[in-house]
Amino acid sequence: MAEQKPSRQIWNFKDAAVIVAHPDDETLWAGGTMLLHPETHWTVLTICRKSDQDRAPKFFRAIEKYNAKGLMADLDDSPQQKPLDDRQLRDTILFLLPSHSFDLIITHGSAGEYTRHRRHEETNRAVAELYKLRKLSAAQLWMFAYHDNGGEHLPQPAQDADINIELPKKIWQKKYGIITKIYGFSTQSFEAKTTPRIEAFSLLKLK
Repeated sequence: MAEQKPSRQIWNFKDAAVIVAHPDDETLWAGGTMLLHPETHWTVLTICRKSDQDRAPKFFRAIEKYNAKGLMADLDDSPQQKPLDDRQLRDTILFLLPSHSFDLIITHGSAGEYTRHRRHEETNRAVAELYKLRKLSAAQLWMFAYHDNGGEHLPQPAQDADINIELPKKIWQKKYGIITKIYGFSTQSFEAKTTPRIEAFSLLKLK
């Protein structure tokens, strides 16, 4: 397992994309990494909630903290969580992204980060497929690497994660502030309690 921490990591990513299911996913799972690297040009795409009059404005306020470009789609995110059409999801991602080539792409893990959210899994599958087909290109593709043992506890970094970035206290506090003050989650909410101090990722390796 290749462990990378901010103090030792050589960061060669000038142009990076974070592709997630919902506004706040970018902050929960990769916000610290973005805050650690303001020199990188970040593009953040969320596939749901563009028409959400509460969450969409909060997303763009959060994006300002990362000095990033924010993009939103409005695919179904109703409580029923009916499966999305895989092709429609892939086409939506390609249509909205300003470029199909990045130094780094970050997205959800194949099983999501907790038990269970279908949109997280679908987003992973779509991004991974586009990457394998080389319709999205990047030097590396990182996937959030967390588990909750079937809902037994809050998400924790996976033991087999390839990359673990331990956030300095001030960076974690900024990230936590985005979750609680910008997104407005209560300090007792799942999101606030989850907000990881260690951001963990697995690498997708092409054969």
